This record gives sequence, C-alpha cells and structure tokens, in this order.
Amino acid sequence: VDEELVLEAAREAKLEVTDAEVERAITEVRKQNKLSEEQFAEALKMQGSSPDKYRKEVRVQLLRLRAVNMMVGPRVQVTDKQVKEQYDRLLGEASATAEVNVRHILIRLPENPDAQDIADAQRRAGELIARARAGENFVTLAKNNSEDLQTKEDGGALGWFKRGELPSEWEDILFAMSENEVRGPVRGPTGFHAFQVTKTKTHGSRPFKEAQAQIRRQLELEAREKYTHTWLEELRKKAHVEIKL
Repeated sequence: VDEELVLEAAREAKLEVTDAEVERAITEVRKQNKLSEEQFAEALKMQGSSPDKYRKEVRVQLLRLRAVNMMVGPRVQVTDKQVKEQYDRLLGEASATAEVNVRHILIRLPENPDAQDIADAQRRAGELIARARAGENFVTLAKNNSEDLQTKEDGGALGWFKRGELPSEWEDILFAMSENEVRGPVRGPTGFHAFQVTKTKTHGSRPFKEAQAQIRRQLELEAREKYTHTWLEELRKKAHVEIKL
C-alpha cells in the first residue's frame, strides 16, 4: 500500500525517471557484482526475472527515491548543536569499559551445602581476597588455592569478555572494576569466586572534527526515516485504503 501511495504522489508531482538514469543504475549494480551483461541476464533468469522486468523494477525504485527526496528532504534539518550533542553522547559510551580480562579463584561448595558449608567457603574466599589486596600475587594464590581444575594451573585465567557475555550479576561487578582490582566473594552456581580484572578495553574515539561529518550523515538518515514514516501516514490519511481479507 505504501509503495502505491508513494508512486501516486510521484505521479501527482509529475516526477519522471529517464531511460539513461535507469541504465546508469543497472550498470552500477553490474559493476559492483563484477558481472558482464550476459552474466547479469543469466543471474536474473535464475531468479525468475529478466532484464526488461528488472528495468521496470529499477525505474520504480528510482521514482520512489526521487519522491521521498523531494517530499521529505526539505523537512530534514540537522543542526550543529544536535551533531555536537550526539558526539558527546558517543564519547561517553566510548569511555565506558567494553571488554575485561578476568582471573578468578573458586572455592567450591558441596552439592547440598548447609549453612556452615556456605559460611566456611565464603570465609576462605574472603581470606584469599584480603591476601591479594595486601599485595600477594593473584596468579600464585589461584594456583595454590583455586578449586577450578580447568583454570588453576593458568593462574585462574578466564580470558576476555564483552558486555552481554557474562551473567548480569557478574557483569555489573566486573565492568565496574579497574585494572588489577580484586573483588568478592561472589556467589556462583558452584561456589564463591574471587575476581581480578587484569586488563580493560574501551571503544576508541575520534576528535570531533574528524567524526562530525559521519555523525551528521547518520542523524540525517535517522531523521529521513522518521519523516518518511510521518509522510506515509499523511498519505494514508488522504487516501481511501480498502483492505480485503
């Protein structure tokens, strides 16, 4: 329905697309796909289409684009202030931790722990955390005390994690930590953990002068999509649309 409404608006505005414009668009598609005319025709045939049918489709696409540019384009206005505000917001995101490299020490709980088991495991993990914070080497503490057999020989190394790759309760803790900080005890499915973040990564950021053109284009694209939707709603209100089920 929207497609027909846009084409009708284009016809009312007496917009046209020339044969030369259609051919230029098709040639560009062939170049991008590195196809000769014969190869392109064969590819269309395999898709159940033909060069003539494809030309008609391209003409409609170009006409629709021209109508949107003409009707919606003048509404799209992105100010310098909006660009700067978007840059500042992205800069804030870039300065946030994006990845963390983590080590841990695990003090296991038995399968059906009682209150005493839990208290003992939590105390042991707490003592190891205190020793690490006092200056003892976390790698050595993990090798000598961790009950995670898969990681203890490597000093409790768990590797790099991005946001969304950890349980939310662990992510909130680990992504708030600074490099070489030790925190815990943190309860997990199998016991209590002492965590150390050894390294962090943040998203890189570019100076405003380098980034502003790209940010402006993105804001213009978002505004164009928004106003196109509004314009289509206006066309729908003006037209009588009958839906038959």
